[in-house]
Amino acid sequence: MNRSLYSKLAKVCRKESPADCIFKNASIFDAYTATFYPGDVAIKQGHIAGIGRDFLGTNVIDCRGKSLVPAFIDAHCHPEATMVSPHSLLSTAVLYGTTTFIVNPKEAVLVSGKAGLDYLLSQSEKCPANVFFMLPYLSLRASTEEQEARFDGRDIFSYLRNPRILGLEEIMDTKGVIHSNPVLWKTREGTESKFPGGHNAFLSEEREDSSLIRLQTDELPKDFSYTLNEVHSGMHIHIKEGAIARNLDTLIEGILSEKIDSRSFSFCADDKTIDAILREGHINHSVKKAIALGLPMGKAYQMATINAAECYHLPLLGAIAPGKQADLLLLSDPKEVLVEAVYHKGKRIEKTGKPTSLHYPKELRKTLHFSAVEEEDFLLPILKRNTMVLGIQENAVETSHMQVNFKRCGNFDPSRFSSYRKVASLSRHKGKQKMTLSICHGYTIRQGAIASSLSRDCDGILVIGDSDRDMCLAVNELLKMQGGIALVSRGTVVKRLPLPVMGMITENGEGTLETELREMKEKLHEMGISLNMDPLMPLRYLSSPTLPEIRITPEGVYIIKDGSSRLCKG
Repeated sequence: MNRSLYSKLAKVCRKESPADCIFKNASIFDAYTATFYPGDVAIKQGHIAGIGRDFLGTNVIDCRGKSLVPAFIDAHCHPEATMVSPHSLLSTAVLYGTTTFIVNPKEAVLVSGKAGLDYLLSQSEKCPANVFFMLPYLSLRASTEEQEARFDGRDIFSYLRNPRILGLEEIMDTKGVIHSNPVLWKTREGTESKFPGGHNAFLSEEREDSSLIRLQTDELPKDFSYTLNEVHSGMHIHIKEGAIARNLDTLIEGILSEKIDSRSFSFCADDKTIDAILREGHINHSVKKAIALGLPMGKAYQMATINAAECYHLPLLGAIAPGKQADLLLLSDPKEVLVEAVYHKGKRIEKTGKPTSLHYPKELRKTLHFSAVEEEDFLLPILKRNTMVLGIQENAVETSHMQVNFKRCGNFDPSRFSSYRKVASLSRHKGKQKMTLSICHGYTIRQGAIASSLSRDCDGILVIGDSDRDMCLAVNELLKMQGGIALVSRGTVVKRLPLPVMGMITENGEGTLETELREMKEKLHEMGISLNMDPLMPLRYLSSPTLPEIRITPEGVYIIKDGSSRLCKG
């Protein structure tokens, strides 16, 4: 805060000059004590000038019978996962009360390197929100895959000069942490003044090496016992309600049963898709759900505000106190988290309803460079009786490593089985075509195939089907669209969702995308996918080389355990 601003706030506080606006007769949430108390809040130049009574000013907002709380903070999110532009995502989430976002641009960096990061930085500047970034540390992925859009330590150091870049995050190289990997350590030394985020990526419980390098966050704890060990080591835990990975119920129930302090926990949306946000809400959904599970209301609001602000060292955010930025929510019912109005820097955010015309850099529009495939490319000979299979679990990111005895040899024909399908992962890069074929269990698409360019932690293409012809057609349709999702049945493209920006983001608005996703999922359920499963989620996670237990990438099939990976020979 500069001297000029301080002087103006002080005059309002001393009742010597008028406030820009006054929230009068509010029930104010004190984030420091997790309690509510009555009072007025005076705002000047986007900041809180004072809390009390009888402030000067004519712009008065009557808050009688209502609560005033700090605006919410999303402690960890991947905007590309929503499939809409950053502007569309932020403009939507803000209306649910979230005005601060801690962004990890991992997928954009994997595909487009610095161009992808620059795009997210520039687009997020134009939104009525506070958007900070944690740069991705990609060494585990680099150890298993070839990355076309390089982003190395030199790039990291250059971006860390940006005040909106808070540090590094998702340091998944747990083997490198344990064994003091020199590249990781050099990067850590060069970013000592910045924040180092996790996560621990399913280390065994006896390993606490990550606390030595001071990884400070995790959003992938296995269970509450594991979480408690992390908290004992000084880590901050993000409670996620993402697209498929959700741990709110488990962690809130653990906090309540163990009667531990909740100040080491905050909420995050992670990879929550735009249709889920429109259906459920954003961080407000997590607050309401936590309260319903029995967490004291004040503790739930701390998790959505001050906890995340203190975790990331954001002193102007997360609380209603003199000198803080005036990011506020007016609630008609704090228990139900009914958001009546959202204020960012003291100004009310309104839903315009007008589509925003956005510019997408040319280098982000053509990111699929592989050659068209042929039906013969999908022939998969069964050479051994015990064959490796990727087990897909309903609504879980974890997979299981299965060994199945397919008695007949020859080429694998998935149409002969009710629950086994062929799966392939292809490189999107220029040069020599890389492709891995395998078998998966639990994704029961019938008489068709689906291809997607939305793989998490991997910039490849994934296709699953029971017909070589349909798998070939789906992949080639994806190439024509330059990314997205292509659904094929009996030799015909039945649904297509173009995502031409980095193969991840639509050029349409969130309303159009929501409709397209709903229709795509309905068709997949008709084609045999369990009604209990989100049929698009396995396409995101099956190629992630950072999550247990078995994954398929263009380089091969990998077994992941205790943060390390090995190529599986089948």
